[in-house]
Amino acid sequence: MFFARYVPFLAAAFLMLTTPVGHAESPRRIEITARRFTYNPSTITVKKNEPVVLVLRSTDVTHGLKIEEFQVQSEEIKKGKDTEIRFTPEESGHYVGKCAHFCGKGHGTMTLNIEVLP
Repeated sequence: MFFARYVPFLAAAFLMLTTPVGHAESPRRIEITARRFTYNPSTITVKKNEPVVLVLRSTDVTHGLKIEEFQVQSEEIKKGKDTEIRFTPEESGHYVGKCAHFCGKGHGTMTLNIEVLP
């Protein structure tokens, strides 16, 4: 009789211990260096629905990064300081990020290619 009182509790504890708990996927970190008039690497590949953190740093002047399709508008990427941009791509395809801070006459050609795999 004493044991019967604890059966529901023991069953619940067993289920809690044996049921896998989903955990948030930690973001993939990608380091990118910005300098007139290029990003290095100039192309990155990520997976659809994979959280991403871009760690951007400039080696010369202030830059930025805008990726319209991901609603990404960076803070300024200042020389010698890291700027982190977080996003999760929801659609596979090819996307182009552009420098969002005028950095000289080659500014319009400064792009980052992003390949999102299914």
